[in-house]
Amino acid sequence: MVDLLLVNPQEDYGEVSKLAAVEPPLWAALTAAYVQERGFEVAIEDAHAEGLTIPGTAESIAAANPKLCYIIVLGHNPTVASTPKMTAVTKLVKALRAEAPQVVTAVGGLHPSALPERTLRETGADYVIQGEGFEAVAELIAAIDCADYDCVIPGVWHLKHNGAVTYGGLAPLLDPDELPTPAWVLLPPLKQYRCHNWHSFTNSMKRSPYAVIWTSLGCPYNCEFCNVAALYGNRAGIRYRDYLDVADEVAALASRGVRNFKILDEMFAFEENRVVEVCNAIAALGYKDLNIWAYGRADRCGMEMLKAMRAAGIQWLCIGFESAVERVRRGVSKKFLQEDMKDSVERCHEAGINVLGNFLFGLPGDDLGTMRETLDTAKRLDLDWANFYCNMPYPGSALYERAKWNKAKLPKRWADWGQYSPCLMPLATQYVSGEEVVRFRDQAFAEFFGDEAFLKRTEAKFGQKARAHVEGMLKVKIDRRGR
Repeated sequence: MVDLLLVNPQEDYGEVSKLAAVEPPLWAALTAAYVQERGFEVAIEDAHAEGLTIPGTAESIAAANPKLCYIIVLGHNPTVASTPKMTAVTKLVKALRAEAPQVVTAVGGLHPSALPERTLRETGADYVIQGEGFEAVAELIAAIDCADYDCVIPGVWHLKHNGAVTYGGLAPLLDPDELPTPAWVLLPPLKQYRCHNWHSFTNSMKRSPYAVIWTSLGCPYNCEFCNVAALYGNRAGIRYRDYLDVADEVAALASRGVRNFKILDEMFAFEENRVVEVCNAIAALGYKDLNIWAYGRADRCGMEMLKAMRAAGIQWLCIGFESAVERVRRGVSKKFLQEDMKDSVERCHEAGINVLGNFLFGLPGDDLGTMRETLDTAKRLDLDWANFYCNMPYPGSALYERAKWNKAKLPKRWADWGQYSPCLMPLATQYVSGEEVVRFRDQAFAEFFGDEAFLKRTEAKFGQKARAHVEGMLKVKIDRRGR
């Protein structure tokens, strides 16, 4: 019997899922390492990487018979990937109750942190871990060892047999230096993980092996459509990991054959001096073929920082433009100058970094004209890739609170909050319906990637295989028949 079994649940959207990344569950590996250091025996079940169904996952958990089964609900894009998993998580807890009723269950991650009591009651789990959860999980295992099931622990919500809920209050945020190196050895082989399809364009289309590293936790911004702050108790700010530890971890993973890396940080390209320090340490390792991507902002693209990033092997920067209309951006507290859009792309390209732009359709104030302007701008920016999303008011965001206040029409099942759900229903704006937003998004995707200028640019920059991949991707249609 292990003390703790951490579970990364399966997520599957059919053919579309084959284009997405399969990322190592870094949060599970971090938690595992932290709990191991306190003397407990830990294992990880990555149902996503292993392709396990819900019944298969329940059987695997039952066979391990842990004292505590902790299901962490995150994803390769935290903002959009946590909430849609909740329908499957509820089914998994129910299946585990039938398969192994003696196993104590806990659920944590972004969505559970945003809606802890609701998650507790909907899933039927014994506990919800709110926030980062490192100390909370260790303390909870110790309490279970003592049969103190009604313990009051910071960051822990508990549903008692009489239906009452106990809550230990917000847990303090840890200093990153208190966190050990993630327990990579507990995960499946890294060759079972794959990077995003576009990420592989700069590594000869090789998607595996793949690893995720972190250099900081938290974000200083409060964009109203974003919910990542819920994982940190809605406390803004960034906590930095020692840059030498970052370099050491890159070296250790590179020695195992990893070249494709993602930097998990919500805002990596933020503080120029810090970024240069981290990147210089990675560059000093001497690897010339690293293929790394990270997140940045349009108004944080200084040339010294970008050149240091490229020297370290950062070949892609993902910039959240969201909308090309300044009025729409300001309506959700996403503030940067209009000229920053073009300038940031040009500077990245000058430094040798490819640019992935993120865009949101259906933000408050959007109409068909503003969405059209956003798409046309995306096409003019000479982007190397783009993600187009429908605006969903995910729990933990300011837009979610606004939607509740306005009694907005939203999907009833959490699974239907997924961007690829057949029943996706984003927020309507005062000008366009949710149905129109989805329709525009899907048309925008086909228009952007099917544009001959984009296809020629892709072929010239990344080769004929990359172009063929894009053309094949366009043949995969999202099932919207449930709408």
